Amino acid sequence: MKDYHINIFYSEEDEGYIADIPDLNCCSAFGESPFEALRELEIAKKLWLESAKAEGKSIPLPTYRPAIYQAS
Repeated sequence: MKDYHINIFYSEEDEGYIADIPDLNCCSAFGESPFEALRELEIAKKLWLESAKAEGKSIPLPTYRPAIYQAS
């Protein structure tokens, strides 16, 4: 299985970096650097997946692709 797409961007409002996984609803993390945001997101992803499994919820397949990578 391929892995999930990750977005990392700077948030002026939060004065730091936000990382999120579009395929996993509300799975995001904050960091003072892109590296820290990514590290925190890996923890959030693990917990998101564990929680979904424990609650018997379906795990979405990684399908999100940014528009720049989508075939015309």
